[in-house]
Parts: sequence; C-alpha cells; structure tokens
Amino acid sequence: MNCITIKAYYIILFLVCLILSACRQSPVIPQKDQTQGDPKKLIEMNRALIRKDRLRIEGYISRNQLDMQETGTGLWYSITDKGDGALAKKGNLINIAYALSLLDGKECYNSKKDGIKTFVSGQGGIESGLEEGVLLMHVGDKARFIMPPHLAHGLTGDGNKIPARAIIIYDVELLSIQQ
Repeated sequence: MNCITIKAYYIILFLVCLILSACRQSPVIPQKDQTQGDPKKLIEMNRALIRKDRLRIEGYISRNQLDMQETGTGLWYSITDKGDGALAKKGNLINIAYALSLLDGKECYNSKKDGIKTFVSGQGGIESGLEEGVLLMHVGDKARFIMPPHLAHGLTGDGNKIPARAIIIYDVELLSIQQ
C-alpha cells in the first residue's frame, strides 16, 4: 500500500467513527415534568385567579347595581321572578330556557336560537355552576347566574363561542322538571 492509500484509509475510518459516534444515543437525563410544579405554588396561583375573577364579578355587580348572593362555590345568583312550581332536585329531568353571555355583554348562546336545554341534574354534562344554580330554583322561576371560569368552561373555554377563562352569565327560566 502506498502512502496516499493509507491516508485515505485512515480518513475513511475516521469519518466512519465520527458518523457512528454522532448516531450513538446520548444518555437520557431525567427531567422534572414541566406540567407539574410545586403544588403549593399551583394552589396559590389558582387562589389568585379565583380572587381576580371574584373582583371582576363584584365590579360587574356593583356597576350594574344588581342584588345577588354568592354560594360557597363562587356562583353568584339572583332569583328575579318567582314561580310557584316544585323545587328542582338531583335526578330530575330539567328543561330550561336560557340566554348565555359573557361578562362584557356579548351573547354566546340562546334557547330561542339553539333550543331548550334539557338535562338530568346530578349527572354532569353541563356547567357545574348551571347545575348548582338550577337546584336553587322552582318551576316557573327566572334567575340570573354569574359563573367564574371554574364553574363554567374553565381554562379552555368551549372551543366555539366561549373563550378561555371566561366569566359567563346565564339568564335562566326553569320551564319544567320530571322526576
């Protein structure tokens, strides 16, 4: 073998080793899951968001001179017209007429366009704030509910007309219940 052939051989061998070392997997270093933080910090962040939502709702109620009550979960409600029917209970088939809007007044959904809402209370499938509020009503009652995000559509919204972290307002009439 001549000198040029030997140099070419070593260059090719070097390149092959370089390629193989580049393809070798580097050791996996376990990393902390970024979606999991310090639980105390996450709880405090959630509390701060709830306080902020509450201040926004209280400001809305004050500006509009509404007479509303707050439940332990953060649902604000007012029974605006009294009916004389039975009190709604868990397990009832509930029929409501409604208008749903955002805190800024933008209407999102309305039973006149979207149809009467029917659900069985206590089985989920609707906003937890709506379910809680309806269980405060008698057939024939009309009410207004203001729901912070944690009782409505949460961090993501509904993917359609309700944006992420939206405070929503439901104007509801309890039309009927069935046991």
